[in-house]
Amino acid sequence: MLNIGVIGYGYWGPNITRNFSSTEGIRVSMVCDKRPGALRSVQRDFPSVEVTTNFEDVLSSPKIDVVAIVTPVSSHFELAKRALENGKHVFVEKPFTDTIEHAEILIELAKMKNLTIMVDHTFLFTGAVRTAKELIQKDVLGKIFYYDSTRVNLGLFQHDVNVVWDLAPHDFSIMDYILDEKPAALTANGIAHVNNMEDMAYVTIYFQSNLIAHFNVNWLSPVKVRTTLIGGEKKMLVWNDVNPDEKIKIYDKGVNVENRETLYNLLVSYRSGDMWAPKVDPTEALKLECRHFVECIEQNKTPINDGEAGLRVVRLLEACNESLKDRGKLVDLSGMHVMSA
Repeated sequence: MLNIGVIGYGYWGPNITRNFSSTEGIRVSMVCDKRPGALRSVQRDFPSVEVTTNFEDVLSSPKIDVVAIVTPVSSHFELAKRALENGKHVFVEKPFTDTIEHAEILIELAKMKNLTIMVDHTFLFTGAVRTAKELIQKDVLGKIFYYDSTRVNLGLFQHDVNVVWDLAPHDFSIMDYILDEKPAALTANGIAHVNNMEDMAYVTIYFQSNLIAHFNVNWLSPVKVRTTLIGGEKKMLVWNDVNPDEKIKIYDKGVNVENRETLYNLLVSYRSGDMWAPKVDPTEALKLECRHFVECIEQNKTPINDGEAGLRVVRLLEACNESLKDRGKLVDLSGMHVMSA
């Protein structure tokens, strides 16, 4: 039986604690938070769990095997580093770290200690994302032409990171998981209205092929929209995460191109077939993620959302910051330097 200590009991911490509490093979033994009110909530909901206001109690406790870090990103590196140094597996909230360098240090430290890192990219475990990946792997959509994501709502405004670092890790991790091709370059444009942090942004990611991805993230939208479009040569997928029933729809729509002798005889015809909605597993994603984490530790397997996956997302986030600072300059992801547009 693994014993886990949770550091951070704010917005997401209660969900982490609840799901690990119901996961076979692991026990929530300790929860840390600086706020006495949060700890009273822990004692009410989980009477057998020890509480503390000092994170060192979790990091140094010999009875703790795993540390879950559910704190602002600026604290991830130091807490995760101390946990790994003390021989503890790490489950860390997204984004993984605040810099590429910090992510690389943690990955190397975990390898040296033979410990597991899992980055909380929860959406990878949703039925919708798993279904989308399966459809792409089975070539149902055909060659992928574009990936278009919109994640907007009114708030919650963050004070330590901009809207890209807050919302885009979800979509960057999903794209990284379901698409085989890796990004080559990106541009990002955004602006701040409420404070000094960008509260809306548009990110375009380019690949070596003619695949292109676009992301719209926004804290100032009057409505909540969570939609992803994946356009393929054969079929097109629409994922509407706020639809409680048919989250994924597959459209047999597209274009057929026939080239007759010369370019001037190029014929484009439109294909409009049926729409169908595949069945999507409704199991809570975080529950599956916690189970996957325990299995990976017990069986010494690599999580699908390991430190390397977290690092790939942080590379995109750093590139976005670089591009945002220079009003949308194209950033080469291989060398992380600004290219001329």
